[in-house]
Amino acid sequence: MSIRYAAAAPLVQPGHLTRAAQGRLRARAANDNGDAAQHQQTLRFALKHFAEHGLRAAEDAAERAELAHRSGDRAGLIHWLEVCRTLDPRRASRVNARLARLKR
Repeated sequence: MSIRYAAAAPLVQPGHLTRAAQGRLRARAANDNGDAAQHQQTLRFALKHFAEHGLRAAEDAAERAELAHRSGDRAGLIHWLEVCRTLDPRRASRVNARLARLKR
């Protein structure tokens, strides 16, 4: 199966803007990953976790997040939820919702 890539068409053709307007347009570009360095670190850790645990990696991360929650380890909970979210966003959402219900 071939993979095809189609770049997004720009909203405004660069030739129709002054250089100053082009600079302002580029300055408004946003990265939706939040903190890029933290995202890269989490992604790297999640990939290593996947290499160790294979297809069960997201499930293992979810279990570790729940164990951290039970032991009161907030930093561990956040870390493992992020790893789980990187590998399987739906599972992470379910775990997060379940843990929020337990807090009540």
